Amino acid sequence: MEIALIKLLLAHLLGDFFLQPDKWVAEKEKIKLKSDKLYLHVAIHIALVFIVFFSFDVWLQALIIGVSHFIIDACKLLFQKASNKRLWFFADQAMHIAVIIACWLGFNENAQIDFGFLYNEKLWLYAFGALFLTLPTAIIIKVLIARFIPSKSSISLQNAGKFIGILERLLIYVFILTNHLEAVGFLLAAKSIFRFGDLREANELKLTEYVLIGTLLSFGIAVAVSLGIAQLNL
Repeated sequence: MEIALIKLLLAHLLGDFFLQPDKWVAEKEKIKLKSDKLYLHVAIHIALVFIVFFSFDVWLQALIIGVSHFIIDACKLLFQKASNKRLWFFADQAMHIAVIIACWLGFNENAQIDFGFLYNEKLWLYAFGALFLTLPTAIIIKVLIARFIPSKSSISLQNAGKFIGILERLLIYVFILTNHLEAVGFLLAAKSIFRFGDLREANELKLTEYVLIGTLLSFGIAVAVSLGIAQLNL
């Protein structure tokens, strides 16, 4: 990846996540375009472009990034609601990055995006394994252990168990494909430690058995799929 693109992305990360205090965000969401923090935020992004390149020759790129950043953030502030705040966060970041890539491509003659990786069969194989271990495996496990669900309802975050399972399976997938099997054991031990306290306080055999069945199924499927993908990739 060309150094110019890395510098532009670095400037964006610094401006959006390191040099924007939470109180600025709160003020912008409250009074929207009337907030002087919005304009200061845009000015910081423009200044950062000059700083990372140590040159004023990139003034046009800095101007484009600054103006587009203001327009994108303004749209976000005007149309964002509590119900779609998460969606707007990712859409906002995606649009900023799209502008950065466009600037990089437009102002660098040798800049180009190589899409040759899309024809790499390993990429599609890895993508299939990763996707299978997310929602499809979660549904499979849910169906398999549905008959064992304890009658007593537990207090937990909505869908927390599903997402925890997805994350742990993806971690196992990465660990096995990168040949770090010891990390799989560490992950299982760490989860057991965290779960032990909850199960001990619950003091219910059925809940303990239910959690163990779900955990072992999750780990078992993740290990099997990971080893299968690794074998196919040989």
